[in-house]
Amino acid sequence: MAFEACRLPLCKFTLLFLFSLFVFGKTQHKGFGRFNQEQHSSTADVFGEQWFLQKLDHFNGADSREWKQRYFVNEAFYKPGGPVFLMIGGEGPANPAWMQSGTWLTYAEKLGALCLMLEHRFYGKSHPTADLSNDNLRFLSSRQALADLAHFRTVMAEDRGLTNSKWVAFGGSYPGSLAAWFRLKFPHLVHASVATSAPLHATVNFPEYLEVVWRSLASENAECPLLVKKASDTLFERLKDPKTYDNITKDFSLCSKLQIQTERDSAYLLETLAGNFMDVVQYNEDNRAFEGVVGTNVTIKVLCGVMGDTSLGDPYARYAAVSRLMMDTFSIKCLDASFDNYLRDMTNTSWEGAAAGGGRQWVYQTCTEFGFYQSTDSPNQPFSGFPLVFHVQQCADFYNVSAEQVAEAVAQTNEYYGSYGISSSRIVFPNGSIDPWHALGITQGTNPDLPAVFIKGTAHCANMYPARAEDLPQLTLARDHVFLLLQQWLKK
Repeated sequence: MAFEACRLPLCKFTLLFLFSLFVFGKTQHKGFGRFNQEQHSSTADVFGEQWFLQKLDHFNGADSREWKQRYFVNEAFYKPGGPVFLMIGGEGPANPAWMQSGTWLTYAEKLGALCLMLEHRFYGKSHPTADLSNDNLRFLSSRQALADLAHFRTVMAEDRGLTNSKWVAFGGSYPGSLAAWFRLKFPHLVHASVATSAPLHATVNFPEYLEVVWRSLASENAECPLLVKKASDTLFERLKDPKTYDNITKDFSLCSKLQIQTERDSAYLLETLAGNFMDVVQYNEDNRAFEGVVGTNVTIKVLCGVMGDTSLGDPYARYAAVSRLMMDTFSIKCLDASFDNYLRDMTNTSWEGAAAGGGRQWVYQTCTEFGFYQSTDSPNQPFSGFPLVFHVQQCADFYNVSAEQVAEAVAQTNEYYGSYGISSSRIVFPNGSIDPWHALGITQGTNPDLPAVFIKGTAHCANMYPARAEDLPQLTLARDHVFLLLQQWLKK
């Protein structure tokens, strides 16, 4: 499949859904995307989608409205009396490829588990409302999603005779957070959780993401992030001079001549191009092939190789070469660098809109719950020109949510869930050192009931993917350690 044009960051979320990378909308790194890929038809045929009647508003008893939520079942490994594994969907379509492959199924086969996967409300085919208007999006939150999980677990246990079974929640990225919070808020319903690459601390400003990108690039070559910074700084300066716009349009294969009317136009382009590095770092060498992902061959090593190739010209020219490499990888002919077009797509409230695959929904959740804005406000990162104000202003532009409301919502999230100080038991937190999201997770276990598994040299959710011969020894050990924990916990 080829794309005639690509509007980034919007396009990268679209690529995620179509090719299975990171989520639609604000580029892959903006969401997380463990389950944000549409299923392949052959897989869907084997694990047919099923539908669960769900409440629209779990916190208003006077509201009797209901809707149908999509889920999948794999009974191949189940043995009577065995546990129930519940994979939690996230900020995109639930992909039934996870019903036939992945580490959790290896655990399920060994433990005789029944496997279920529930799609997150407002993503994929799980449409609770007629459209994505601001008024309807008020029903989209992690709290409503946890209530969905609780109701689903209760009814499914009753219907399938699993009331006395021990349920284990699995999730990666945002669903990893949900897995931890499910155990926290509903300990009578879920016995244990595996919360992989789970950001537990909400924060409006998240420049630490780019700081980890710097360190991850430097782990390959100490000069690499310095070259990236020089290139990004050069582009940032050239964007101040309209005389450079024709050359920039050509250098980065923009779909139309670059027009910089406001600082957000500049920030949008700068963030888009930085996203090439952010996305590759986040999923560096993760084994995503079984999902049908394109671009897994583009790694930190590859990007740093381009940035170090003096035959391509100065660092700015090499930066442009990276962009062309990524476009070729995804069969993109030109980039739409217009923020106005992005604004148009993100404010389209139709389920048929360009951002309805997850971008409009996920950015709403960041504005009303999490923040997570990967700004260039830190001096210890390699990019220029997309500060916090650029991100927060989008909350007002898209949803009429002010900066003050964003800050208050983020504070309430940490108050409700506990941030790094989550108080619970039987939750394991695997994280990878290459993954920028580990900066908001638990990477050191201070409580034996809440162990951390910090895997050096691995990226986002690496332990969730199917094992392969070339896996790092520490990744294999991490998977084994999680399994031993599950064995122990299921005996309690």
